[in-house]
Amino acid sequence: MNLQLQGKTALVTGSTAGIGYAIAKLLAAEGASVIITGRTQERIDQAIAAIQQDHAAATLSGVPVDFSQTAQVQALLQQVPDVDILVNNVGIFEPKPFAEIPDEDWLRFFEMNVMSGIRLSRHYFPKMLAQNWGRIIFISSESAIHIPEEMIHYGMTKTAQLAVSRGLAELTKGTRVTVNTVLPGPTKSEGVTEFLNQLSQQQQKSKAEVEEEFFNTARPTSLIRRFAHVDEVANLVAYVASPLSSATNGAALRADGGLVKSII
Repeated sequence: MNLQLQGKTALVTGSTAGIGYAIAKLLAAEGASVIITGRTQERIDQAIAAIQQDHAAATLSGVPVDFSQTAQVQALLQQVPDVDILVNNVGIFEPKPFAEIPDEDWLRFFEMNVMSGIRLSRHYFPKMLAQNWGRIIFISSESAIHIPEEMIHYGMTKTAQLAVSRGLAELTKGTRVTVNTVLPGPTKSEGVTEFLNQLSQQQQKSKAEVEEEFFNTARPTSLIRRFAHVDEVANLVAYVASPLSSATNGAALRADGGLVKSII
């Protein structure tokens, strides 16, 4: 399918690995000019080289940025003043018992997972309205509506993204700008793979056994009974980023493997 992304510029935050990398790769393959972001230039260069191995004609650039640092975000906005597509993907997670989560962790998670997208959207959203076309996509999580008891602070930030996304969508009435949220379920990203490896070693079980136990106990409502692949999430995001999704606005779109037991 031609997603009609030629001539569009996309900024994908946290895109040197995992879901963000898969999104950046697919948008580039579909003809968009993609700006990769990561904490270091080395990781950015590695991501660009890997994408260009499969898509030699891809138009890619990169900016190193720590999205928890306001000054670095401002520097990014100066280097990349305009985009057509903004994918707010960067985020952190960490399982921790509620009683052991200090104020600093709540604020750190909110700063990274929520304020990063707010700061970028505050800059790009008015410009999208002025040109009467644009896409803002927040990468939230099924944890936004299925709050995980093992990391409530993470779930809180994902719910907040839903509120921001829907609020911005209300401001797009009568325009060709859309704002949506995609909610992946458990996905085998780089961070999750590392977490599974740690559990495998700690519990002296195979990774397959750890995964099976996870879906039997922690996420028993999953219908696919496995971790999604990052490409499966990227497929949905790329469509939402395209002109083909013009009637989809203000939506919370799930790629959660059927984990959330709701029909709406």
